[in-house]
Amino acid sequence: MDELNTLSGLGLTMPTPGYLIGAILFGLIGFAAYRYGKRTSRHKVKWIGVALMIYPYAISGTTLLYVVGAGLCLGLYIWRE
Repeated sequence: MDELNTLSGLGLTMPTPGYLIGAILFGLIGFAAYRYGKRTSRHKVKWIGVALMIYPYAISGTTLLYVVGAGLCLGLYIWRE
């Protein structure tokens, strides 16, 4: 428990369960989109898939994670054809 207090003193915190579930969910959707875009030569879908896999590393807030993820998924829906 002392290690967690030390990390907390440095400004590092553990992510919430909602954040972890969202990061895994959007990562899986991104992986599927990447594979689909690569297989069908749809570059926009492929790069949105890459963005879905990478963006959770840059965002620390749970609400922002879901907002950006929903926006990227909307982009996948729009450019699926």
